[in-house]
Amino acid sequence: MLAIKKTFQYGDHTVVLETGAIARQATGAVLVSMGDTSVLVTAVGRAEAVPGRDFFPLTVNYQERFYANGKIPGGFFKREGKPSTKEALTSRLIDRPLRPMFPAGFNNEVQIIATVMSMDPEINGDIPAIIGASAALAVSGMPFNGPVAAARVGYKDGSYLLNPTKTQLEDSKLELVVAGTEHAVLMVESEAYELSEEVILGAVMYGHAEMQVAINAIKELAEDAGKAGWDWQPKVADNALVDAVTQATVDSLAEAYLIKEKPLRRDKLAEVSAQALEKFVSEDAAEGEPTADDVKNIIEALEKKIVRNRVLDGEPRIDGRNLTTIRPIVTKVGVFPRTHGSANFTRGETQALVMTTLGTERDSQIIDIPEGDSKDSFMLHYNFPPYCVGETGMMFGPKRRELGHGNLAKRALQAVMPDLKDFPYAIRVVSEITESNGSSSMASVCGGSLSLMDAGVPLKAPVAGIAMGLIKEGDRFAVLTDILGDEDHLGDMDFKVAGTAAGVTALQMDIKIDGITREIMESALAQAKEGRMHILGIMNETIAASRSVISDYAPRIVTIKINPEKIRDVIGKGGAVIRDIIEESGAEIDIAEDGSVKIAAVNKDAIVAARKRIEEITAEAEVGKIYDGKVMKITDFGAFVNIMPGQDGLLHISQISNERINHTSDVLSEGQELKVKVLEVDRQGRIRLTMKDI
Repeated sequence: MLAIKKTFQYGDHTVVLETGAIARQATGAVLVSMGDTSVLVTAVGRAEAVPGRDFFPLTVNYQERFYANGKIPGGFFKREGKPSTKEALTSRLIDRPLRPMFPAGFNNEVQIIATVMSMDPEINGDIPAIIGASAALAVSGMPFNGPVAAARVGYKDGSYLLNPTKTQLEDSKLELVVAGTEHAVLMVESEAYELSEEVILGAVMYGHAEMQVAINAIKELAEDAGKAGWDWQPKVADNALVDAVTQATVDSLAEAYLIKEKPLRRDKLAEVSAQALEKFVSEDAAEGEPTADDVKNIIEALEKKIVRNRVLDGEPRIDGRNLTTIRPIVTKVGVFPRTHGSANFTRGETQALVMTTLGTERDSQIIDIPEGDSKDSFMLHYNFPPYCVGETGMMFGPKRRELGHGNLAKRALQAVMPDLKDFPYAIRVVSEITESNGSSSMASVCGGSLSLMDAGVPLKAPVAGIAMGLIKEGDRFAVLTDILGDEDHLGDMDFKVAGTAAGVTALQMDIKIDGITREIMESALAQAKEGRMHILGIMNETIAASRSVISDYAPRIVTIKINPEKIRDVIGKGGAVIRDIIEESGAEIDIAEDGSVKIAAVNKDAIVAARKRIEEITAEAEVGKIYDGKVMKITDFGAFVNIMPGQDGLLHISQISNERINHTSDVLSEGQELKVKVLEVDRQGRIRLTMKDI
């Protein structure tokens, strides 16, 4: 088992690529170590494709093991279950730059599995996993136009940080992951705190330049340990069939793409396709004769050519717009009476109904992952039901796409969310996509911003998002503002930018071609800024700032401070006292170790009642103050009088009256109510009382 290794320095971390000793039956396998984080990445490909398959079945699975950080999973089964949200998002992150690097027509099944074997909580496993997946494919012999690498970029005090640690990211104004090849950027995923387009673009270019050391290491590994390349050739085109299908359908397809309404255009395209299949495909087709997939692929190529040439020739887009026009936008807030906040954001044929719910801190999401348990007080969930695109389908849990779109919208809004100490609520935003034709994730950003402001969440600034597209042929290119679904499918780039009027808060870019230049990215960012400012202007006409009050149906939260030494008095033996307060008042009560007490309830009277009880329990006697007391015990030398819950004072016999008293019981009795004044509270907290001069 001779292992072949390549080592390089990547920011402050040493990265080691190793192959040949582990998982030798996989088509390709590489163990990547960055510091103490180690990820085993395997790539397995089937040598034979399934006949008639017209898609590329690539699956990517990223999995974190609890043993990697010396932990045992929680729960009853004590083993890892379904993928966590982080694992699903990282799987998607690995997939996005790899998928376009396989040659067109390669439809063999490929599976990539990245397993985190050792975890330093300071070093995320996603960058090693992307590098490892690229390296595993590079040594596998499968057709792959790589290698690909990735880098994480931070930004602090005007300088970029290469692969910053988790601690360094806490003070960073940017967290950006960029992936690319030797010559071009393929993918960007980022979260920022209102940074300029120039800073964001600089981070992309910086990350792409720095990742070349990883690309070179993968090349060297493939030279030393790579397997023989597969004998795979793309299917030879049937030029006669291409010419025949083109002649029969091109005019009808061109007419279809003059129809602006998506449902009508879809019906027309389906009709053209059905007629072509009927004409060129026979039910009992012999081997070598045209198949339905052959005809469909030719039609799809024609559609792509028609749409792209029209754009590059300066003709109107599918729905009649020019390159920079944004579809009509309609916004509304306060859509539903019982939600804490709600908004309807409609842009053309894309619509998001977004609801905001406020809860107490105990409603925060508890996240149990190998790198450590944590709580998330801001949640954003995105739902994409089949009806939003006029289809039927099975309703299961959220897929990776829904998790990814929701995460992008959350990251776009994260920069403007209030601190928990200033607005002590758990916040859940849910975006229901009720119509979709292009960039429902950015509609979720806009609708989320409106909904949060409608709920009274004090955002630092409104946020809007827009999706950009690209058509590029040779040296000609056109950047499209506010792309449709068809333009996304037939174009070369999906470029989503979100931010405030002051700067960018999130950027996501996926590129399908090799050759995106700095000039193109600069143009796309500038055009996206114009679009974002236009959308923000429309949103501000509906609601420009957060409401000053929250919904009558949302919980009110009051925070008070008590002496930490009094916490045990509020809780009581076995929690009896606090349970009694909760049951009597109907409020929720959370007590922190520093003495901070949060009292929450929809009913204000419940908060007042709970607060009164807690203040009574934790109040301290004030010298000179008169209290209503109750005699608890009679002694020869005086009486013990309760003046506050849990606090008794001594009323000495000499302080009962100005006249001489022989026996306390001659004047007082147990259970008697009376007024007393505090004379003294000594260092040990003992209270002396008097009845004189009252």
